[in-house]
Amino acid sequence: MRFYFDESVELAVSTQLAAGGIDAVSAHSLEQLGDTDPNHLARATRMARVFCTYDQDFLRLAAQGIDHHGIIFAQQQKASIGGWVRELKAIHAQKQVDDLIGQVIYLSLQ
Repeated sequence: MRFYFDESVELAVSTQLAAGGIDAVSAHSLEQLGDTDPNHLARATRMARVFCTYDQDFLRLAAQGIDHHGIIFAQQQKASIGGWVRELKAIHAQKQVDDLIGQVIYLSLQ
């Protein structure tokens, strides 16, 4: 399972996951800061990556039926870098990539 982080999620999350051997990229590392939400989601889908965000606009795109390889959403006011890393490591260990296609997962990060 591979992850794509939009620019709303702290860069430290993707770098910590990558340092731990999990394939993770971000809008920062791909030099795609400021791109549109539909473009970010389409790029993640083309790259077969699960999209990770705080941005509720991606929940609306999913509700509209836009294809995606999975969206993981967290509320920013409840999130921490460590929480993201712990929960994504657990998802990575417990799920297969096909389990997330078209699914939205809400993280509690508590």
